Amino acid sequence: MIPYLAELPSEIYSGILAQVPRDEQQQTVLSLTRAIPRSPVPLCHLFECIRLRSAHSVVQLYRRLRGHAEEVSWVKDFSLETWTVDAEVVINLLSLLPRLSNITLFVGPSFAPEHMEAILEKPREYLRYLSLRFRPYVQRATYYQFLKGAYFDTTLKTLSQWPAYNLPALSVVQDPLDPAIARGQHFAQPLVFFRLDPITALACSPYLTSLTSLRLRIPSRPVALFISNSPRSVPALRTLDLSTCNIRLADVEALIARFRLLKHLVLDECGIMRGESQDSEWATVGRTCALATVKAAKEREKKLKMWLEENAARSYLNQDAVPEGVAALPTPRRVRRGRRGLATATVSLRDSPPRETAPVVHTGVVVPKVRVVPSSPTLCSFSTTTHREKHDAIRAEFERGWDEGLTQLTTIRSRLYQSWKNGVRMVRIAGDSGMEEGFEGLENVDDESAFYGRGSGTDNTWTPPVLCLAGANPGAQHLEGCAHAVVRCIWQDGI
Repeated sequence: MIPYLAELPSEIYSGILAQVPRDEQQQTVLSLTRAIPRSPVPLCHLFECIRLRSAHSVVQLYRRLRGHAEEVSWVKDFSLETWTVDAEVVINLLSLLPRLSNITLFVGPSFAPEHMEAILEKPREYLRYLSLRFRPYVQRATYYQFLKGAYFDTTLKTLSQWPAYNLPALSVVQDPLDPAIARGQHFAQPLVFFRLDPITALACSPYLTSLTSLRLRIPSRPVALFISNSPRSVPALRTLDLSTCNIRLADVEALIARFRLLKHLVLDECGIMRGESQDSEWATVGRTCALATVKAAKEREKKLKMWLEENAARSYLNQDAVPEGVAALPTPRRVRRGRRGLATATVSLRDSPPRETAPVVHTGVVVPKVRVVPSSPTLCSFSTTTHREKHDAIRAEFERGWDEGLTQLTTIRSRLYQSWKNGVRMVRIAGDSGMEEGFEGLENVDDESAFYGRGSGTDNTWTPPVLCLAGANPGAQHLEGCAHAVVRCIWQDGI
């Protein structure tokens, strides 16, 4: 006998609802409870993933959850998707939900920096996904918030003070100003963040040590420098989206050089190539991506050499006696203040009094020679926007530049391999200590694998990154495995 739907056990309904997308679960549960009112549909799924799209629904949910601890414990995913809402009610509502794993907030003109500080005041240990989307202008652009100094720099500062919890994904997005508003009212892009230094503080904070996916979109601002200028910046980063920011080709090189685990890079509407660039210039982009690890190795080797020289000189000068062959220069006399007469001789024929001498090392300091071997390229996909239609020609030039860069990398590694066989000490960047003092973050090269490619033996071949030029439009023709597809799976919000 076929049982009625109302007679199915609640476990069956839970299994069915587990197959429904999270953003559709709430409406699906409501539909089931209305269509089959006597069915044992688990109501926990009604609160598990909450999407609020109106100010009234925020008030309703607050009234429903206040005083109901069991229903509060069911809420795991919270998304506020409206620009006009009472910020005080949002603060009170989120204070009821301390165990959220996913938070998405639309920060509109009703929010002040103080409201965001109150929301983020208490660290959330269970949070695994945080998305903050700023749009301090809706139908009519205004400078009111900005003229009174209402910038959200403190939002980033507050997050940077959280402990080292496990947060895989973080998104901070400022929506670009609608071109129609900008043209019609001669209104420039407002500033949500006045200074960019808090980005560095956040990127280097303990809270982001486990971050693997970062989306940071601040229109027309040069943010790359502020996330790549420190060795402690986001050490586990694998996916980076800096769309709409002001990014130059030199920034691309710095980003790939800094984040040694980076696999997917998205730079839509960043203007990497100024103006209508020629196809051949994309060979430079490909070459830069392939050789970024060489840049990282050279910079690290330079710091290591300076440290070794300072260490050797310090040990040399700390000896009790001045070694034979080390020149001793006189300590200059102190010049007395006062007016010197015209008849005062500038040259004296008398013997000068003895002066104290200080040892100055010219030669003899032995500095051990240590070389840093460039790492293998890790970039798998690179997505950006171009207004040129010759995408196939651009990709061909990009791959040509990539191959040329790999040839240079292979030559450098072969030369270092010969030095290694001759007894020169070799190290490579491997650690995540967040420091570049001495040998911190480096490990010794003990076998030949460090000088070869991803394959075995002497295989030095790397597959070129997937270069997608379709932009952020999901309806455009994207390449399989492009970075756009990767970020859409991480941030399922369609922007």
